Amino acid sequence: MEAFERANLDAYFGRIVAQVPAAERSSSFLITHVLPERPAFVRAVGRLTDLRAVLPKPKSIDTVAARQVEADGYVCDRLSRDLFSDADRAVDYLEARAAGRPVVLLDVGGYFAPILTELCDRFSGEVLGVVEDTENGHQRYQDLKLPCPVISVARSPLKDPEDYLVGQSVVFSAEALMRSRGDILHGRNALVIGFGKLGSSIARLLHVKGVRVTVYDIDPVRRTQALSQGFTVARDCRSALVDAGLVLCATGRLSLRGEDFPQLRNGAYVATVTSSEDELELDGLAEVYDQNPITDDITRYMTIGHYFYLLNKGNAVNFLHGASVGPFIFLVQAEILAAAARLSQRDLEPGMHEVADCRPMIAATWLNYFNR
Repeated sequence: MEAFERANLDAYFGRIVAQVPAAERSSSFLITHVLPERPAFVRAVGRLTDLRAVLPKPKSIDTVAARQVEADGYVCDRLSRDLFSDADRAVDYLEARAAGRPVVLLDVGGYFAPILTELCDRFSGEVLGVVEDTENGHQRYQDLKLPCPVISVARSPLKDPEDYLVGQSVVFSAEALMRSRGDILHGRNALVIGFGKLGSSIARLLHVKGVRVTVYDIDPVRRTQALSQGFTVARDCRSALVDAGLVLCATGRLSLRGEDFPQLRNGAYVATVTSSEDELELDGLAEVYDQNPITDDITRYMTIGHYFYLLNKGNAVNFLHGASVGPFIFLVQAEILAAAARLSQRDLEPGMHEVADCRPMIAATWLNYFNR
């Protein structure tokens, strides 16, 4: 980013923080993608809360941005699912960083969900609540009997531009990798698994490129929506795999189980919009398939009579090319700040919540800074 762009972004976040003051200065832990624009958001979290640690998503770390976050004085700790899958380890971690403090957990992907009850029960401080950014994380928390408030921005209308642009970047990256092998999208059938905001965006963009698109979603309402928009809708996922030359998984949950992969047509490409641990059951494939790297970002899975290609090792394919959605990401980040401030008021019951009342202010402020 240019110096004037960084200054404008810091000014924007400063204005947002001024308009969503916290009732108290709680501590916070921030799970985030550390992308080139992210240090400004980290600084904003640090102005609103006492930011005890940044936990970068391990497969989306820009080294220059990470160094900037540390240069700004924030601790970066290593993040893994294991860290928050064992209650003892998770409690020890929070105690080491914020013992006795009120804490807000800022999440991307439901990392805190498996041990949230234990954290609330055993932590010497107080877990004021969680702010969740993603649809797969929203679903993880929604399935729990929640011991504290969880504010989700995953379904906010301020996230719609981001979802559309992420869909574009997913299609761009998948096509770029295919072209690197001399393949093209045109002439292939594509299967989009999941017809939420991301999946529907991907399906529409593939259609514009002349790709024949089939959609599958476990939700019958979404299947009817896809049908009404002119897409072929599969009755079941496994039968749709047979004809798909490109499979894009956009559910935020498990899309393909181990037994599904043999149904793929020979030479099919498989890509996801989240991470392999969320969308793909890959662990058992090593017993059947040889894995051969074709390039750094394309792996061929091959066994007798069958082969397919996995893009970016099953992780979000768009992160290979920056995953940038421009300044629209700052809308969602502002709502995360507003949600953290709301948790400091301690007036929400345990359960899922939104902070809809702040959205007009965020949109107006964003337009003032970025629609010049």
